Amino acid sequence: MLKIQNLHKTFNPGTQTEKKALNGLSLTLNEGDFCTVIGGNGAGKSTMLNAIAGVWPVDVGSISIGDTDVTKLSEYQRATYLGRVFQDPMTGTAANMSILDNMAVAARRGKKRGLSWGVTAKEKELYQDLLRKIDLGLEDRLTSKVGLLSGGQRQALTLLMATIQKPQLLLLDEHTAALDPKTAKKVLTLTDEIIKENHLTALMITHNMKDAIAYGNRLIMMNDGHIIYDVCGDAKKNLKVSDLLAKFGEASGGEFANDRMMLS
Repeated sequence: MLKIQNLHKTFNPGTQTEKKALNGLSLTLNEGDFCTVIGGNGAGKSTMLNAIAGVWPVDVGSISIGDTDVTKLSEYQRATYLGRVFQDPMTGTAANMSILDNMAVAARRGKKRGLSWGVTAKEKELYQDLLRKIDLGLEDRLTSKVGLLSGGQRQALTLLMATIQKPQLLLLDEHTAALDPKTAKKVLTLTDEIIKENHLTALMITHNMKDAIAYGNRLIMMNDGHIIYDVCGDAKKNLKVSDLLAKFGEASGGEFANDRMMLS
């Protein structure tokens, strides 16, 4: 479902602030894979997701989603294939629009739009059913402005919006990092349920090693713009945080130093 080959990306080349963010990155995900991504600060995790989403062009390499080579497609052209949830709960929704209108926009992403913009009764019923599943009381607040929602409610809504069309690939960029532990747990559980129920292929960046082990069927560790560790199946299930710390030191030749991940 995703194939990345020999990806390179350097920011500000030839200047004092030159940064090689991706360094020969290659990754293949099969349909239905739920892959968690960990790594130190500056390892290239978010840069990888931005490259997949087409936020900017890569220097070298190719990216395919399903049977489509998207390497040269713009960000909006890739939106048909992707769903994405960001770290900031304020990103991914329109704060001044209602819950109903936000969901309608998400449902129409990538489709041709005529003059019949209005939301049908059938659509409204579908949105209420989806909101009812997340058990946050939003199914009775369809006309509420999204900007009035809490961070957890907004992130759960963004997750529904990102998956309403069942994208070929779901990108989750530390989407629970800004939430309190209890809310983060609820959103993660919801994420896992949606991915399994819809048989989605997903990449989830997380700074929490326990979550990286607990969720998904595959885990990759990045360092210096490429993958240094890749584990799946039973081997992943039996991992401990100490194993990941040791593997990082072994593969990178240095001690893992990321305060956010250590504290998590």
